Amino acid sequence: MTEAFSLSGELAADGSHTLTQRVYYEDTDFSGFVYHARYLHFMERARTDYLRCLGVEQSALHQMDGEGLMFVVHRMEIDFKSPARMDNVLTIETVTEKAGGAKMVLNQKILRGETLLIGAKVVIAVVNASGRPRRLPETLAKAFLGEA
Repeated sequence: MTEAFSLSGELAADGSHTLTQRVYYEDTDFSGFVYHARYLHFMERARTDYLRCLGVEQSALHQMDGEGLMFVVHRMEIDFKSPARMDNVLTIETVTEKAGGAKMVLNQKILRGETLLIGAKVVIAVVNASGRPRRLPETLAKAFLGEA
């Protein structure tokens, strides 16, 4: 029996997001472990699908209010706890810690079953199409905080 997963992951009642991903050969290095930079790809995909599950289209944000709204990683702290291997099924959890002003703080975890592999704190700058800081609209901030 095969379990079905949503391609974009799922939102929980508390506003957190989970995405399930399989590790493929292309994700590993010569040692057979997931190459460290691939974890960034998994977390980026989870953040993108988090937006999608919130009903936010990136293309619409890029044209918002005539000045655009984009998210740029400003800082990332990563703790590598344990490696993943090919064919492992991983869960990427994303929780918004802060959303307001011109930044957001997201906490992300990558797990294999109950085992924590990666813990990350991601600070996201909110900018316009010119790269200048802009405020995150309140409705979007509330959606990220699970208050919408």
